[in-house]
Amino acid sequence: MNLECARQYAADLMTRFPRANDYPFRSWCYAQGFYLWGFIHLYEKTGDPALLDYVRGYGEDHVNAAGEIEGFHGDSLDDIMAGSVLVWLFRQTGEEKYRTAAGRVRRAFDDYPRNPDGGFWHARGLKGEMWVDGLFMGLMFLTRYGQVIGDREFCYGETVHQLKTVFARCRKDSTGLLYHAYSENGRQEWASRLTGCSPEVWSEGLGWYAMMLAEAVAILPEDVPGREDLTEQLRLLCRDLLKTQDDGCGLWYQVVDKPGFKKNFHDTSGSAMFTYTLRRAQAMGVIGGEKTDGSVSDGAFVSRRIALAVRGILSKCVRGLNGTHVLDACNGLGVQRDYDSYV
Repeated sequence: MNLECARQYAADLMTRFPRANDYPFRSWCYAQGFYLWGFIHLYEKTGDPALLDYVRGYGEDHVNAAGEIEGFHGDSLDDIMAGSVLVWLFRQTGEEKYRTAAGRVRRAFDDYPRNPDGGFWHARGLKGEMWVDGLFMGLMFLTRYGQVIGDREFCYGETVHQLKTVFARCRKDSTGLLYHAYSENGRQEWASRLTGCSPEVWSEGLGWYAMMLAEAVAILPEDVPGREDLTEQLRLLCRDLLKTQDDGCGLWYQVVDKPGFKKNFHDTSGSAMFTYTLRRAQAMGVIGGEKTDGSVSDGAFVSRRIALAVRGILSKCVRGLNGTHVLDACNGLGVQRDYDSYV
């Protein structure tokens, strides 16, 4: 049933946006990259050539024969994300222009700004600011570039370093949850003067981090130094996601760890990210072992919670005159100064 829902939603989106380049926001940005990875995953499940053509169309719209990318500047991690699609297109088609284009994206990291601990700034103009969502944007590219094209030592080493650094900087107390962002200089209005962290655990921000952790553990070979640390981060995160999941509807809140607080709401987008992460962690054996104690080591318990989350997400999907729509999904946020701004 879930695969058929995905097929229908993809068909509706292709009708609404005949070319991926028509998708709202900037023509080349993280939104298109994330959007297209949904089509890529569905194509890999079904082999539907219409899905492949749709993804290839975006590559054709942006990459010329010389491998130059229309719209790419490398001025933020958001600008890097769509480059991961070019790596996939190179692996899928073997067209040299996509390898060349991906190399241009890779070179953006050669002078990309960092904090003293090596953590990436979210953008070249955001001095000292490290955002958890930005790591998904940058590392989706680096992990795949290392896997498919080369420069593995840099790409894999950087992936481990960035994910460990953001965990050390943004971790909330002893949980596996992360605040949305960290400021090295602490001058932003949202930054704590004591820790430099932003004030809340935002669902989508945590969701980007969660998915990237799962992707990294899946892609990085077991002998890559630090991979075990990422596996433990993923396990801790899954533990606390299961704790904060709403027992009734199976979804998570916009401010993840404050259920029942005024104006807090179930965010479908973040909930989908968490569901994906839990399912991926279970498939890799990071969670869901043999115990029967209602924890991340309890396979039956984890499966029930994932199934509950899927039902909750599907309850937010409705058919209208112009196709499928997802209700109550956060439309994306920059770092906010307080709880009220997040909700």
